[in-house]
Amino acid sequence: MNGQSFRIATYNLQKCVGLDMRRRPDRSLSVIAALEADLVVLQEADKRLPPRPAALPHDMAEQDGWRILPFGAPGGSLGWHGNTMLARPGVTLCDTWHLELPGLEPRGAIMAEIDTPIGPLRVIGVHLGLVRRYRLLQLAAIQRRLRRLPPMPTVLAGDFNEWGSAAALAAAVDDKRFAPTPPSYPAPRPVARLDRIATCDALVARATGTYAAKPAHIASDHLPVWADLERAPR
Repeated sequence: MNGQSFRIATYNLQKCVGLDMRRRPDRSLSVIAALEADLVVLQEADKRLPPRPAALPHDMAEQDGWRILPFGAPGGSLGWHGNTMLARPGVTLCDTWHLELPGLEPRGAIMAEIDTPIGPLRVIGVHLGLVRRYRLLQLAAIQRRLRRLPPMPTVLAGDFNEWGSAAALAAAVDDKRFAPTPPSYPAPRPVARLDRIATCDALVARATGTYAAKPAHIASDHLPVWADLERAPR
C-alpha cells in the first residue's frame, strides 16, 4: 500500500471448486495473492449447507498473511452468507456488521469500516440474487441501512449477478457510480460484468481490471476484479 491509492478486489470463489471440479483452496489463495490488493471482498467463501463451514480454511488464509475480518458467523464459517473480507497489514478495522437481505434465496450483505492510507472507508460486500426484482430490493435495503449511518466514503463490491447494463443497479444506488470494470464471467472467456465495484463521489477509481492469468482461468467460474481507489479531488 502507499499513501496515494488503495486497491480493492472482489472475487467469487465458487467454494474453491474450479472448472476442473477440484476443490483447491491453495489455488484460490494463489489467485488472491496475485491481485496485490489491500482488501479483497469474497463471495462463496463457505460451503453451501449449514453450518456452512469455510471452503477457504482460516489457517491457510492467515498463513498467507491475510487478516480475516470478523462477521460473527457461527459453525466455522469464514463470513456471513458466504461473504467475507480479507485485509492486508496496514488496514485498521473499526467496525463490522451484517444485514439479511430480502428475496426468495437466503442472501446477506457484510460491511466493514476501516482506516486506510487514503482515509476511512466503509466497504459493503454483496452477492445479490438471481432475479432482478430481488436484486433491486436488496440494494434498496442496503441503501436504507447506509442512510442511518454517519457519512463516510463508501464502496460496494461483489457479485451483483447482473448480466446486462448496470443502469438498473445504478438507479438503485443513485449516490454511487460503478467503476468501468471489465467482464469477469465466465472465467475462460468473459462476456458479462457480474462482478462490480461502485463508489461514492468522495472516491474515484483511477484504474480497474480483471486478473486472468493462470490459474485464475480455471480456479473459479468468475475472474477476480480490482480497482485502485483514490480520494476524489476537492
